[in-house]
Amino acid sequence: MKLVRPMVEEVRIQGLGVIDEAVLELSPGFNVVTGETGAGKTMVVTSLGLLFGGRADPQRVRPGAERASVEGRIIVDPSSKIVQRIEEAGGELDDGALIITRTVSSEGRSRAHLGGRSVPVSLLITLADELVAVHGQSDQQRLLQAGRQRAALDRYAGEELSAPQRAYTSAYQRHRQVTALLEELTTRSRERAQEADTLRFGLEEIEKVDPKPGEDAEVAIEAERLGHADALRTAATSAHEALLGDPSSATMVAADAVSLVSAARHALDAVRDHDPALGGLADRLAEASYLISDVGGELAAYAESVEADPARLAAVQDRRADLNALTRRYGLDVDEVLAWAQASSRRLLELDGDDERIDELRSEHDELTAGLHELAAELTGLRTRAAERFSAAVTEELTALAMPYATIVAAVTPTEEFGPYGCDEVELRLASHPGAPPLALHKGASGGELSRVMLAIEVVFAGADPVPTFVFDEVDAGVGGKAAVEIGRRLARLARNAQVIVVTHLPQVAAFADQHLLVEKSHDGTVTRSGVTTLDQDGRIRELSRMLAGLEDSELGRAHAEELLAIAGEDKHSAA
Repeated sequence: MKLVRPMVEEVRIQGLGVIDEAVLELSPGFNVVTGETGAGKTMVVTSLGLLFGGRADPQRVRPGAERASVEGRIIVDPSSKIVQRIEEAGGELDDGALIITRTVSSEGRSRAHLGGRSVPVSLLITLADELVAVHGQSDQQRLLQAGRQRAALDRYAGEELSAPQRAYTSAYQRHRQVTALLEELTTRSRERAQEADTLRFGLEEIEKVDPKPGEDAEVAIEAERLGHADALRTAATSAHEALLGDPSSATMVAADAVSLVSAARHALDAVRDHDPALGGLADRLAEASYLISDVGGELAAYAESVEADPARLAAVQDRRADLNALTRRYGLDVDEVLAWAQASSRRLLELDGDDERIDELRSEHDELTAGLHELAAELTGLRTRAAERFSAAVTEELTALAMPYATIVAAVTPTEEFGPYGCDEVELRLASHPGAPPLALHKGASGGELSRVMLAIEVVFAGADPVPTFVFDEVDAGVGGKAAVEIGRRLARLARNAQVIVVTHLPQVAAFADQHLLVEKSHDGTVTRSGVTTLDQDGRIRELSRMLAGLEDSELGRAHAEELLAIAGEDKHSAA
């Protein structure tokens, strides 16, 4: 039956460390990985780290192999944001599962593929925040991030904090918008004043000239006519005389165009009755005579209308110069100048209204700032109370995990600056023994202690900071006896809501697992090859016996192993 719970379903490893080739088939609950020292258990955690964007170390490539590769099949929630990110990257799901592939060459080159598409490794790191929390000796990353600690504490606080947080977020976003707009308007005040002055100067200059649409073309035509009045009048007179003759000449001869055309028409009229074609030509000559006469009359009128007017010419030239001055500054022609004036008038109104806008924004900014202070103070109070409850709960967990003198403190420190989630910095600190100052987790705990601290935190946060898969490596370092049983019990508790993968050397922890994976090594000459086997009930008894007594077939060891499995089974059954 196909699993629908978000989880890592399968991991295929090739050429990684001592592992030649292995397949991990994982269950949705508590998965434990065991094996002899040097068998490659840590490579299982390393492979998961690579799968989710971990550092590619070429020294991890199996000697003699060209590359190491890890392929993971992850079941994802189809309604989650992760699916959208996969689609944005061009990847696709395979029957509801996400396939991630990571390869590392022996030269150090790294490649990543997501849903069948090559992607930057940074994208795997982004997705890892929503898919997996890895806690190993050198990989305690997720809850060491200040932002993660604050977000987890907020979720732990629950609905009591959610409503004030939404109100703060809404006010904060508006505050940022108003602040940005106010800064833009105030910091650009000089530029805006200069722009307004430039626009006013241009508008005053255009208003003074008062151009009319198309006036520049009209003035240019008139200037040309006035500037060449004598030549125009002479040309019109000469053309008139050529067409109609000079009536003032006492010795006028019939050499003008009208007379010549008339003579040609009369010659044809005399014989037109003998051939209709010739009659048609005579009619066309008659039309030409009328047209020439009309043109001659208009030329005479034009010649009489053209007069040299130096005063008018000077006025037109001055007007043309004024219009040219405008077109040099504000447009290719007068129509563009007028369009510039309209746009500039609108812009000037906007600039003149900015001062009033600035006053309005300052008033709103002051009101929002005061409101944010109140909302942030409320969030600080709620977080502080939630942090006290959380600190007590984790400290109680640590007592059962063989750290009876350790104390966890969730420090909530208000700051002066507004942030997206308030004014608080949240930091988880550990005091390893009474009298010790609480220090940040990565400074206050050793590697093994840090894994146990993380386990305690994850158990407390299990319902508040959900992530599909938790991975723990060496969470039981330096622990044994009753404390080891408590670690197994808490890992099983965490596995009720999430997938848990644990590398361990303690049989007390392994007994609580829902699925037991054994990393085995075999010797082939000088080459060690490791593989992963899923154990059945008898196999689990043999492995637990080996872990207890060092001998798989020891009767005492097997009896003890069976007892451990029975106790763990009863414990999980009663807890359910």
